[in-house]
Amino acid sequence: MVYAAQVTMDSTAGVPWLSLLVALPLVFALLLWLVRPLRSAGREVALMVSVAVLAGVLVMMFTGYDFSATDGVFQLGENYRWIKAIGLSWALGVNGLGLVMIILATALTPLVLLASWNEGEDADSRAGYAAHILALEAFMILLFAARDLLLFYIAFEGMLVPLYFLVGRYGHGDAARRRHAAIKFVLYSLAGGLVMLFGVIGVYVYGPGATGAADAFHLDRLTASGALDAGNMGFFLMLTFLIAFAIKAPMVPVHTWLPSTAKVARGGTSTLLVGVLDKVGTWGMIVICWPIFPHESAKVAPVIIVLALVSILWGALAAIAQKDLMRLVSFTSISHFGYMVMALYIGSQSAIEGAMLYMVAHGVSIAALFLLGGWLTEKAHTQNIADFRGFQRVTPVLAGLFLVSGLAAIGLPGLSGFLPEYMILMGTFQMSLVSALVAVLGVVLASVYILLPYQTIFAGPVDGKVRQAADLNLREKLIMVPLVLAMFGLGFLPGPTLDLIKPDAAAFYQVVSLTDIASGEGATTSDAQVSSEGSNN
Repeated sequence: MVYAAQVTMDSTAGVPWLSLLVALPLVFALLLWLVRPLRSAGREVALMVSVAVLAGVLVMMFTGYDFSATDGVFQLGENYRWIKAIGLSWALGVNGLGLVMIILATALTPLVLLASWNEGEDADSRAGYAAHILALEAFMILLFAARDLLLFYIAFEGMLVPLYFLVGRYGHGDAARRRHAAIKFVLYSLAGGLVMLFGVIGVYVYGPGATGAADAFHLDRLTASGALDAGNMGFFLMLTFLIAFAIKAPMVPVHTWLPSTAKVARGGTSTLLVGVLDKVGTWGMIVICWPIFPHESAKVAPVIIVLALVSILWGALAAIAQKDLMRLVSFTSISHFGYMVMALYIGSQSAIEGAMLYMVAHGVSIAALFLLGGWLTEKAHTQNIADFRGFQRVTPVLAGLFLVSGLAAIGLPGLSGFLPEYMILMGTFQMSLVSALVAVLGVVLASVYILLPYQTIFAGPVDGKVRQAADLNLREKLIMVPLVLAMFGLGFLPGPTLDLIKPDAAAFYQVVSLTDIASGEGATTSDAQVSSEGSNN
């Protein structure tokens, strides 16, 4: 089988939508930093900008995106020469999965701004936080739209700047603990980024850049058959990207930065970090590792599957053992990312579709858990799970929403996590019984790490301190409405989202099928059946 290169189709609307969506939040972030009079209304300005960006994404989707495309092409393409000497282009484009992830990012941003509405000592502090959130939004859009490898790397490193300040300056707890968590996060990310830089340089040397091509880093060119002639070096180049994406995912054993960060970060910051930005790890595996290095990726697939299974079990067991609520939620994500990564390397089309859908579903449920966890710790003035007791009686709305979000995260039928988890398990069963059994054990453990903390926090007699706690106010309830609707929508009507990502999953599976991971006509037939069943839901 010959794999056709990824193709980015130019926008037919003539409007550089993607560039505008990146520029708008970034410009206003700079204005909030530089124009002092704006800071008094920083929250309001940031909220209006984030709503405008979300509206722009929706207009772009319904006016410029071709939903009838079935070949997984990247649409709404823009390509402008930037630095010709090094082959850097401002090249953008989105496929179905990229579009869905951008929608998720831009939908969560105004919710995060609303959730942090009253946090901060003064107007300058609140405006500073809002400005960093807008900057982060710009990088999120750019990461999922970049079609130039060097541009992707720049965005990958650039997002560290607002995240460092969001954790180190605007987090909770004493300053020393915040700085330690922020530095730990940056060091892990920089280590991955520096390793990736070696790969980026290697791609230039062994790829089209060696011939002086002006678009040497364009992913369309790099994914073309024979575009990269690195020989034995190709394996090491692939590893540089894989290591960076494994850190970002995060996978065991390079995961320890996440619990430390989540413990001190605001709930809103963790929402964007874990719900959206950590998906850059799996996104990079989808659009860079496999398309550019298919055979090299196949060689490491068995190792990656083992590490993914370890992540599933370790994340679940560590979550059960946690005493800090926000660390617990972060460890659940490590387990969930294990499912996504395993599905991308197991060699099943249905599992691949499940992984892509899981990227969206997990983003919704984990956003709800982090926001609710943040509000809960504020009301209780502690993150220690043992200090909670009887919250269900005094905060019934918060308790109910926390239970729904937790059940969505562990894949209860009718909620967002069920179908992707089902598709991943079905695809894994077809390819590897042992892997599937381990993954099922992770599902069992997931019910423990959600239900036991729920019982500890919300059940039992009401503690004296708890009697003074207030339930969710109107603003907090309104924030949860779209998240709850999304959890039930992805549970009962996943068809529209699944239809968007199906062509991308098929194109990705075409790459995987070049290798000996995906084998047998029976697996392909079964995958098609599962995919068909999923799209009809």
